[in-house]
Formats: sequence, C-alpha cells, structure tokens
Amino acid sequence: MGRRAELDRLHRAVTGTLGRGIFFTGNAGIGKSRLLREGVDTLPGDQYAVGWIAASATTAAMPFGGLVQVLPVEHPQGLSPAGILRWAVDLLQQQAAGRRIVLAVDDAHLLDPPTAALVHLVARTENACVVGTLRDGEQMPLPLRALWTDDLVEHAELSPLPPTDTAGLLAAILKGPVDGRTADRLGKLSAGNPLLLRELVHAVQNSEELTERFGLWTWTGRLELAPSLTELIDIRIGQLSPGVRTVVELVAFGEPLGLRLLNTVVEEADVETAEERGMITMVNSDRRLDVRLGHPLYGEVVRRQCPVSRTRRLQAHLAELLEGVGKRRREDLLRVAVWRLESGTAQDPAMLIAAAGQAFARYDVPLATRLARAALDAGGGFDAAELLATILMFADRPAEALGVLDTVATDTGGEERLSRWLTVRGMVTYWGLSQESTVEEIARRGTELIDLAAQARVRAFESIMRLHRLDAPTALRLAQGVLDRPAASVAARELARCAIAHLQAVQGQLRRSAMAVDLVQAKAGTWRTDMPYLQLAVELARGTRLAISGDLTGIDSLVADEFADLADAGDFRLGSGYLTILRAYAARLRGRSDTAMQAALGACAILATSRVYAGLAQAERAQAAALRGDARQAAEAMTEADNSHARSMAVLYPWLEQARAATLAVGGDLPGAVTHLHGLVERLRADGFAGHETLVLHDLVRLGQAAAPTGPTCSDGSRRTIAQRLTELSEQVDGELPPLLARHARAAADGSPEQLFSAADGFMELGLALLAAEAAAAAVHLLRRDRSPDIAAATERLAFLLGCCDVVHTPALRTATPTLTDREWQVARLAAHGETSRIIAEQLFLSARTVENHLQRIYSKLGVTGRAELRAALRTIPGHDDTAAT
Repeated sequence: MGRRAELDRLHRAVTGTLGRGIFFTGNAGIGKSRLLREGVDTLPGDQYAVGWIAASATTAAMPFGGLVQVLPVEHPQGLSPAGILRWAVDLLQQQAAGRRIVLAVDDAHLLDPPTAALVHLVARTENACVVGTLRDGEQMPLPLRALWTDDLVEHAELSPLPPTDTAGLLAAILKGPVDGRTADRLGKLSAGNPLLLRELVHAVQNSEELTERFGLWTWTGRLELAPSLTELIDIRIGQLSPGVRTVVELVAFGEPLGLRLLNTVVEEADVETAEERGMITMVNSDRRLDVRLGHPLYGEVVRRQCPVSRTRRLQAHLAELLEGVGKRRREDLLRVAVWRLESGTAQDPAMLIAAAGQAFARYDVPLATRLARAALDAGGGFDAAELLATILMFADRPAEALGVLDTVATDTGGEERLSRWLTVRGMVTYWGLSQESTVEEIARRGTELIDLAAQARVRAFESIMRLHRLDAPTALRLAQGVLDRPAASVAARELARCAIAHLQAVQGQLRRSAMAVDLVQAKAGTWRTDMPYLQLAVELARGTRLAISGDLTGIDSLVADEFADLADAGDFRLGSGYLTILRAYAARLRGRSDTAMQAALGACAILATSRVYAGLAQAERAQAAALRGDARQAAEAMTEADNSHARSMAVLYPWLEQARAATLAVGGDLPGAVTHLHGLVERLRADGFAGHETLVLHDLVRLGQAAAPTGPTCSDGSRRTIAQRLTELSEQVDGELPPLLARHARAAADGSPEQLFSAADGFMELGLALLAAEAAAAAVHLLRRDRSPDIAAATERLAFLLGCCDVVHTPALRTATPTLTDREWQVARLAAHGETSRIIAEQLFLSARTVENHLQRIYSKLGVTGRAELRAALRTIPGHDDTAAT
C-alpha cells in the first residue's frame, strides 16, 4: 500500500543494466521488511537465485550467525576468516547455477561483523547484487557503510504513508471505507507508520466506539492502548533517566513548548539527550523554537503511565511557567486555562469563559464545552450559561442547552443581555428542536426592545429563520433593515448579510452573492469572537452559490480551507457534515461515483443526529446511488431524507426534490420523474428561485425533455419549451454554466450531434464530466440512428468521456446506449478481441451461422460496420468498460 514507486525502484536496482543493489532505511514498523519481501518474491526463480539473511539480536552475537539460512551448517575446517568468505561466495555462485545472485538482508544493522563483510564482498561480485533494510538511528557495521562510499548500492529513505494511503490501508484492514475524521485521527496518531496503524486499529476494535453506520466505519471514542501497542512504544522509549523523563513528560503535557521556556526548568543536557533519542523534535514557529514529541503515541504512553498526582503537579507547573512569562501569544490563554482545568487549580471564571470562547472560535466543540461548563460551575453566571448553551446547541444537545438557558432566565437584566438570551434560545428551539413557533415568538419579543443594537441582533436572527422557512420577502426586508442601522453590531450586520447572500444565490444573482460573502469574510476577525457559528451561515450561502454555478474548483477550495480542517478536528459536525455534502456533490458532477458515494455516506454518518442537514445528506446519498444505478439504496436514502429533513430548513427543498426525481428515474419510473420535475419547476418559478430552476430544467433535458413545454401560456396561446426557458434564464442567472445548459438544451431539442458534442466540450472545460458524457451519448445515439459514417469517431469521443467517470448508469446514458443480450455480449466481447466466427462458435457451442447472425444484430444495434469499430463501441456501454478495454 503506497509503496509502488519504491517497489519499482527495487526492481530496477536488481534487474537494471547497472546491477546496483539498494538499501531501504526508515523507522521501525514503517514497512521496510514487507517491501523487501514483496519485491524479492516477485523475481523469477529461473533468472535469480535469492539468498535471505534475516539478522537479529540473537545472531548478532555469533560469527556468521546471519548466514544460517544461506550456508550449510558445517564449514570447511582450517580456513582463515578471509578463506571462509571466499568459500561462501563460491558456494553462492555454485548454488546460483548461472543465475544472478540476489542477497536480501533484513535488519542489516544487526549483522555480525563476518556476515557484514560477506555482504560487502557479494556486492562487489559480478552477477550479484545486495538489497536490504536498515533502521534509522542504529549503528551499522563498517562493511555496510562502505557500500555507500564505494557506490555499490543505492540508498532510499522510506517515508511515512501519506494520508490517502493511510485511509486505504485502514479500509483494507476493516474491510470497508472509513470516514474522513477517523482516518485523519488514526493517521495522525500513527504518523503514517503501518505497524502502529495496525496496532491502533486492533486497539480501537476492542472498544464499542468503533461503529459501522451507512457502510462507513467511524471511531469516536477515547484511545485505549492495547498492551501490545504499549509494549511496542515502551521498547522505543526505553529506559529514560529521571531528567530525560521529566523533559518528555513536560513536552507530553504541554507541547508545543518553547525551547527557552523548557530550558528554564530542566537541564539542557537532558533536552539534548531526549532529542538525540528521537523522543522530542524541534520545530520553528515564527521567531520561536518549539519543542514537540517525536511521535504522537509517545505522549499517549507517557501520559497514561504518569501517576495522577504527578500529572496534576506537572500541569499546574506548566500553567505557572506560562503565566510567569506573561502569556504573550493569543493561544497561551487557552493553554493555561486547560492546564488549570486539568490540574484542578482553575478558579477564575472570567479566564475560563475567555478560553471557552477561544476554543469555540476554533470550532473545538468538546474542549469549549468542558471549559464553559467549568466556568459556569465556578460562578460564571449568565455569560458562562449563554456560551455553554450555544456550544451545546452545536454539539447536537439542544435539550440540554435549553435547560442551561432556563437557569439564567431571570438574570437577563438589560436589553443587550436579553437580546443575547433571546437569540440563543431562538437558535436552540428553532434549529435544535424544530419549533416553528419560535419565529413568531422572537419577532414579538424583538418589538418590545428599545435599544437599537439589541433590536438589530434579534432582527438578524429572525431574518435568517424566515429565509430558512421560505418567507423570503420578509427575510430580505428584515436583513436590509439591520444593515441600515448604524447601531447594529458587526456580528448582527454580517449575519443579516449572510441571509441576503443566500437569497441572492438561489435567485441566480451569483455575483452579488459572492460579493456579499466576501464582505462577511473580510470582517471575520471581528465577528468570530462574538458569533463563531456565523461561519455556518457563510458556508451555506457560499456553498449554495458554488453548487448552482457548477464551480467545482470553488467547492474544492471551500472544502479544503481552514474552517474545514478546524471543523473536522474539533468535532464541529454541522460544519464538517455540510462540507462533506458539497464534496459528494462535486464528485457526482465529475462522474466519480465511488468518491461521491463515500462522501455522501460520510456526511450521513456525521449528521446522523442532526436536525439541520441530515435530510440534505441523505438526499445526496440518494443522488450518488442513482448515479450508480442502485435503485434500492436510492429509495432507502430518500425515505431517510424525508424522515430526517427538518421543516425549519425548508429552504433546502430544491435539493431534496431533485434527489426524489433521480430516485424515481433510477427505479424505472421515468414518466413519474418527468412529472415531478415539471411540478418542481413551477414551484421554483413561483418562489423566484431562478438559480435552482436552471438546474431542474436541465435535469429535464437530461431525461429527453428539451422540447417539452413549460411555464405559463403566452399571449399567443403557446408555451415556451424547456430549451427556450433555459435560454431566457441564461440571461438572468449569472455565471458560465447557465448559457452552457441552454446550449445543451437547444442542441438536444434540435437533434444536432455537432452541437451536442460542442456542449460536451464546454462541460469538460468546467470539469463536469458526467454532463459531458451524457451530451456525447445523446450525440452518439443520433449518429447511430442515422447510421452516420462519423459513428466510429463519435464512439471514441464518448469512450474517452466515460473513461473520465467511474461506474455511471444515468437514464441519459442508458437511453443512448443499446442493450445487448447476454449471448450477444459474449459474442461481441470475443469478437472485440479479434476472435474469428469459428473460434467464437467453438467457445460458445454455437454454429458459425448463428454467430454471424448474432454479429449482424450486434453491429446493427451499435451502429458499427465491422470488428474494427466494435471495441470502441463496447467501451460506451456502462458496466462493460473494464472488460472491453482489454
């Protein structure tokens, strides 16, 4: 896994004309031995004579101990050490019998000196090479060192597995896909070390926190180190002197620690020793040199083995140290608060509230919850309760949040404090508990406020609530009123601007929506402290715009920015779940059905208990299943979407209803899907959601309805066609996509293969491979129907576009692709491989005449005239691409 380049390098080193060997170095467990074994085992035995030397601590104490697997037990008597070496080389040559000698040495740093000398001698011998592994940080025998200086072997450092390969290895171990946060967490803990990763998986498999949901493995529990894993790490840590252990413990509880600060409490020599042994490492951070642990699991073991009393004393000591130098960095307040909390010395509620606010601004929900609760317990009063309730709301615990708010209901003196209480309570009851009456309640209470800033805060929340329940005109009026009030706080103004940006996106005013979001982001440094959850409104507005505009590059940037990383790391599920939905959407339009399905399942798992985006996640799962032709899963996901979709998020209805149409279509009810989409178009037109309308109209084009009538009757008694309506909307909705959708619709309505291919090219320029393949498939269908001489080139173009996709089975592709019977497919596959009618007949137990009749029907269905065109045509049949490609 993830070692293809290194494996190829090993093969080149053995089989190349230069004939140099290669040694791989790296940490224990990084995969050196497995790589060596895999590479050598593939060498053909008739060309290479492989001799294995597996060095160990046991054999290192015996002369020629490493050769017990290569040489006979009895050695010639009376030979000098040099004579024995010569005898050993000659014996290897005799055993090789003219084949090339390959000496494979695992853990070469443990070789005894005579065996090391033999390895060096073999490396100098013609028709021989040496391959092996060495562990980092170990002393190696001088003869092996000379292999580099004499330029006899290559040297390659084996690096940790990158995140993608770590996720793949996890999926292989667990026999199923793993959600992104779990893969990232285990990947970081193992630092890309396959052995540690395996041990970690075994450790978490013994807990109940590793669960499989929607076909995806998720780990949410605390790491319980298995004895085997603890022993493995203990071997690496070894016996530490008291001074070095103190260094490692301080770093384990306090990393990153400034080197200068660390040196004030420990001996510099102990720090140097810890660094030499790989226990700690130095990292440049701005103008400071920070100290971190050499491996994340070192901290897990050291912290587990440290007695509770010593742990609390170390944490209190760290807090005092940082307080003593003045908490110079912004994050120092949070670190001191955590150390105080863990050591039982936290007594200042103001510090705890400030630290909880910082943690929440970083979207670290678990830490923010702990700190805010500690602040409330320490007498933090209303401020602590308000913050804790807000955090609990976004930790998906609305009932608990409401209970916390009720404890300070009588402590809301002053309108500024009352407005905060009203808005947090409104969030909890509306989005957390789906109580639609909240909107009227918050509107009524807002009119009772006199303070203009307090009133603006309540109005901003009312605005976005009304937008979410589809009262768009009122939402717009309220949001504009907030922006017109100079007294409104920055957070209130930017929340109102988010409501406007979202509304502009669904209306097709994409440029204005982008400008509004940019204005909000420009003020993030101001509002994030007061209202960090405003980022969700920003992402919803921005994500809606990017999805409607088909801006896949923009979606890629959004799901890879800082907020995405913070949300994933901090268990901010609403944020990471929504971004995962967008990732699935982008993959679907690219035709990458595997990626789309995995991301959709991940979103469903993350948002399983959410009242906000759970329905949207299930709708995207239905779309991904429909893309793959999986009618059963699509229907199942759509049922889940209906059960979990909250009425408080009615603004998301276009996405759910598009998924419903896709589910109907994949289930074979094309008339039902068409009827449903027509009804959805009418609803969107009535709501003024022109941006969504373009996408739904194009769904109708994909179902062959480009020339169908839509919309109200004109003055002359006629109705526009879908192609005409899309052309009209392309002048109203911003962006590159609407004109392209309109061009595709006109080409489909006119039955023009040339224009359909032109539209396909346009879709590919935007990365929309699925839509490009569908447009090309429609063109091929027309050319095939007309038996055009251009069919061969056209099928090649379609084959290329389908090659950019995974498994895709959309109605547009199915209707444009002829269906072969099982027997016809068998004949076609053999014919595509160049087999003659006689051979095909023999293999399928048919008469030659029957085979020829089959071939004529196949050629007629596919619009080809001979075997030369058959191979390209077969590539266009979904589900048979891989077989035909051979």
